Amino acid sequence: MEDDLPTEYDVIVVGTGMTESIVAAAASRIGKKVLHLDSNEYYGGLWATFNFDGLQKWIEDLKSSKDNIKDVSEIDLQPDEKFLKASDQYSTVENIEETWYISNEADLPVVSSKDTQTDSIGDGSGSGDEKPDDDKVEKKENVKQWSIDRIRKEYRKFNIDLAPKLLFARGELVELLISSNISRYAEFRSVSRVATFMFGKLKRVPCSREDIFKDKSVKFEEKRMLLKLLTSCMVQGADSPEFQEFQDKTFLEYLQSKNLTPMVQYYISQAIAMATDNTSCRDGVNRTSHFLNSIGRYGNTPFLWPMYGSGELPQCFCRLCAVFGGVYCLKRQLDGIVIDDHKCKAIISGKQRLTLEHLVVGQGHLPPEIVASEGEQRISRGIFITDRSIMQGEKENLTLLYYPPEEAGQEAVTVIELGPSTNACPQGLFMVHMTCKRTTNAKEDLAYVVNKFLKAEPFDPSVIRSSIHSHTQTVSPEKRHLQEGGEEDKEETAENLKPQVLWSLYLNLPASDIKLNESAPSNLHLCSGPDLELDFDFAVNQAQSIFKTMYPDEEFLPRAPDPEEIVIEGEEAPGPKFEGDIEAEEKQDVEKAEKEE
Repeated sequence: MEDDLPTEYDVIVVGTGMTESIVAAAASRIGKKVLHLDSNEYYGGLWATFNFDGLQKWIEDLKSSKDNIKDVSEIDLQPDEKFLKASDQYSTVENIEETWYISNEADLPVVSSKDTQTDSIGDGSGSGDEKPDDDKVEKKENVKQWSIDRIRKEYRKFNIDLAPKLLFARGELVELLISSNISRYAEFRSVSRVATFMFGKLKRVPCSREDIFKDKSVKFEEKRMLLKLLTSCMVQGADSPEFQEFQDKTFLEYLQSKNLTPMVQYYISQAIAMATDNTSCRDGVNRTSHFLNSIGRYGNTPFLWPMYGSGELPQCFCRLCAVFGGVYCLKRQLDGIVIDDHKCKAIISGKQRLTLEHLVVGQGHLPPEIVASEGEQRISRGIFITDRSIMQGEKENLTLLYYPPEEAGQEAVTVIELGPSTNACPQGLFMVHMTCKRTTNAKEDLAYVVNKFLKAEPFDPSVIRSSIHSHTQTVSPEKRHLQEGGEEDKEETAENLKPQVLWSLYLNLPASDIKLNESAPSNLHLCSGPDLELDFDFAVNQAQSIFKTMYPDEEFLPRAPDPEEIVIEGEEAPGPKFEGDIEAEEKQDVEKAEKEE
């Protein structure tokens, strides 16, 4: 049964995606009356994060029809009013393909740790019948393998993103989270390594000056070249005389003009600027500068990852909106909009007509009559649960890899690998996300990268993986010889060390560059879905632009006070605080928290 909502608002926001949520928070923060609706029962829309069970339900829901929108004949309209029916066609997810590569629990053979160890080590002598010393106790424990049933039972330990994104440490979103004091609602972890594929293997990208000089694969003269060019990009900027003659040329052409060695050129273009052959010089310089300026603020790489997934961030802004009086109503859809004199006068939701000054709409709810272009920046996504890291090390890493196209017709692929410490998956597993621009469908677009780094084929449980630690996130130095093997087994071992895919999901997300036509109401503001960029800057800038269009004289998301700073009307304002007062208050807060626990 639908709730009866108040019928008049300053701003109605439809959809809880990233841009929509930022706008809702900004409007509520300056005292506007905000209603925030979402037809889903979860926050985030196509920006959402799900546990494994929630993702399964989301996939099932996509297969069922949701066309419950009212017919125009049911709407009471004034003589000059026009009703436009909402649509979900601009948020359509396509080519969904889910695959299991492992068996159910009952179908798995029992594998013992003794068998695993013997098969893994293999001294090559061929004498497999040697007996252990009498004083040694032989342990034989069953190794619990991953199965479909086990993954489903541990569904709460997964946080799976539809649109995974990182934050530049000095990017638009980090600055906004800090300045608005919304950062207290979220937790982050630094990306521990940026990888690149060079000379046939994955290699860590040296991000800082210290890392560059420690890298033994880069010659001394190359290190000087690298530092000189990086400094030029960071200090001078794209508008400096250094780059003047390359304003209409590509970043690659600029790099080639500097007589750099192939290794230095590769590091800068692929690993740092993450540029393609078509990236303009201006964009390449700006990307390089953005990368370098963010290094060292929170870690040795420029990037942060939101704990529990990217879908947490829209919810942070929703929380702030609610704190300042925003009204939230999930499972409440937009049926259509009422237009009068080129302005949106109201929306119809269920049995109610809700009036407004401004309507902020996610692209998935737009009436087709006001859409000029469905956009071209469609997205191919691949999500994989694997049994080990693509680049094993002595500790668990949060890894970013940019992989450029190998041949014409392919698109560059961004790979983000998450381990258990990010709460993306249970201990012993990894979550791999791949994203690129769509050309055909997700599975075909990503195939060349999947084949390069993953073993995406049915897993034979009777074949023992080369490492006895195949279900842990680390390989300790003393066990590393188990993975190296002899020269004659090198090729086979390398293939066996690829992460085994246990489960995969391919899907295509809609374009983010949809455009409205001239008939669109002047007070209707479009919010795009997830875009192809690595970070959230596009969504933040779009939200700020929408807010400034609505309220040009107001501050965009001023700092929100902490709870202890809020003074209820009628209470006496607190006097100045001294050091002793602050210590006493902190002690009281700790005691109160302990009691609540």
